[in-house]
Amino acid sequence: MTTRPETSALLDRAHRLGADPRNTNYAGGNASAKGLATDPVTGGDVELMWVKGSGGDLGTLTEAGLAVLRLDRLRALVDVYPGVEHEDRMVGAFDYCLHGKGGAAPSIDTAMHALVDAPHVDHLHPDSGIALACAADGEKLTAECFGDRVVWVPWRRPGFQLGLDIAAVRAARPRAVGCVLGGHGITAWGETSEECERNSLYIIRTAEEFLARRGKQEPFGPVVEGYEALPEAERRERAAALAPYVRALASQDRPQVGHFEDADVVLDFLSRAGHPRLAALGTSCPDHFLRTKVRPLVLDLPPTAPPEQAVARLKELHAGYREEYAAYYARHALPNSPALRGADPTIVLIPGVGMFSFGNDGQTARVAGEFYVNAINVMRGAEAVSTYAPIEEAEKFRIEYWALEEAKLRRMPRPRPLATRVAVVTGAGSGIGKAIAHRLVAEGACVVVTDVNGESAAAVAAELGGPDRAVAVTVDVTDEKQVAGAFRAAALAFGGVDLVVNNAGISVSRPLLETSARDWDLQHAVMARGSFLVSREAARVMIAQGLGGDIVYIASKNAVFAGPNNIAYSAAKADQAHQVRLLAAELGEHGIRVNGVNPDGVVRGSGIFAGGWGAQRAAVYGVPEEKLGEFYAQRTILKREVLPEHVAGAVFALTGGDLTHTTGLHIPVDAGVAAAFLR
Repeated sequence: MTTRPETSALLDRAHRLGADPRNTNYAGGNASAKGLATDPVTGGDVELMWVKGSGGDLGTLTEAGLAVLRLDRLRALVDVYPGVEHEDRMVGAFDYCLHGKGGAAPSIDTAMHALVDAPHVDHLHPDSGIALACAADGEKLTAECFGDRVVWVPWRRPGFQLGLDIAAVRAARPRAVGCVLGGHGITAWGETSEECERNSLYIIRTAEEFLARRGKQEPFGPVVEGYEALPEAERRERAAALAPYVRALASQDRPQVGHFEDADVVLDFLSRAGHPRLAALGTSCPDHFLRTKVRPLVLDLPPTAPPEQAVARLKELHAGYREEYAAYYARHALPNSPALRGADPTIVLIPGVGMFSFGNDGQTARVAGEFYVNAINVMRGAEAVSTYAPIEEAEKFRIEYWALEEAKLRRMPRPRPLATRVAVVTGAGSGIGKAIAHRLVAEGACVVVTDVNGESAAAVAAELGGPDRAVAVTVDVTDEKQVAGAFRAAALAFGGVDLVVNNAGISVSRPLLETSARDWDLQHAVMARGSFLVSREAARVMIAQGLGGDIVYIASKNAVFAGPNNIAYSAAKADQAHQVRLLAAELGEHGIRVNGVNPDGVVRGSGIFAGGWGAQRAAVYGVPEEKLGEFYAQRTILKREVLPEHVAGAVFALTGGDLTHTTGLHIPVDAGVAAAFLR
């Protein structure tokens, strides 16, 4: 299908505006274009509007993300508008204005674009514009900043009436290029797409310059002694130590993925005398508090406080936060309000250390943190020239528990089985480990890809979609410090760990008399010692979280089968197999399940087989190395070759939610080897 000039220009403009975080936040704001098209039914001209649909993001907007509506029908809605008390029903009316299949679902801001008499309209959430919008004397400051070119519109909840308000400004003030929406953001318009973009950027940049020129130097107040940022290595060490406890607090109602941020803007805010007052006021722009909740949880201790004191205080504050949030709901809920969605914080601020943000996946957690950085920038701008004055709490509640927001949540796809789970997979740079990492991410997990080969780990993490889904860590599992470092990385990337797969392995196949002490020590160091070190670190994190967890050992058929010329490898695998039983018995009281998978003959894609093990085993069995997979298949009951994906499937079966009452189990994935049947 050929892209129309209007939509092509609109998408280009949206991408440029959305690419710069100074212009708008992720998935915030929308842009539109109007134009003539041919009505496929009558053959005559019809006026259409293309506008970013509900839930889209300007920076990544595609044509499929545009709602396409008939302007004559949209404008006719003015005559049937029932008034501000009943305007929610207007959103449903937008569906009857769609042109053809219509593309994306229309957003609540559709009226703003349709009713403004301009061919091109932008609605954005820039930090500089919201700073003016949330200043106590925002109307006066807007006039001082822009004169009569930009008009102040008092706070009104997004919807049809706000569209009418802005349309009235456009009609009454022909010199105006846009407006500042109290407590919300900005809207700009233009006769061409280029003019509209130019006007949007004029408002944003002029506001930035005004705040910088007019603002005071320390809007958050002086630095409080003892609340300065810790040195980078020390604060990240402390953040990793606190992360499992913080994640446990944020996951009381439902499991959450975490994200850590220690950018200078966050650390400076938390070091200043004004941060407790400002944090308590909460965020203002609807996009902000829908992502961050109305306010964060703030630790009121200096970063030098003993860790156990910080944890205890966080628990006290969390209990108070939940009570306060429940009271906030009770103060404003109506009989038809959606049920309380959960009282845990989305943003947790730790002075001197940084910010933890939470969500139902890695991206949502990260974006929540980005929104709170936006909120800090807004507070700074407002405090620099005035006093930060967000919208009233009752208005925040009306949006947070808006029936339209509830409907949007219900339209979201059902979570995948491993959603919110954070996994660490060892030896995941190739073969079985790589296949496991791929399967876990496909099922919704966030994965820490560890491997002794850092380049291989990084390549796999990139394949999996990058840092919102997977991060890579170079780890030699025989090294205690490196193992601990992998779990610190998991804590900082995703808040903690729920699922660990002990897959790292190495093998040298030799008869007893040719097996050196070094052969023995190396294989036991990687598989027996390595699994022990990883499981011990995993248990520490999982017990701190109090959310249960899974530890899976990739052992081997050789753990129970006595074969020739393989004593070091088989003995190490038998050690791993018994670790499963021992840890299942010990960790069950914490809700941690420990199970194993016993593969055999996984040749294709295997790092071990490619590293010499294949040639050695082929020599033992007297077959060409390239035929080894077929040889293994033919000696099985099912006569089928075992692939890495089959092992990954067993890991998912153990951890995906159906075997919730199973621990201490070993699952053979060997296509049937009778001599290795478990007894």
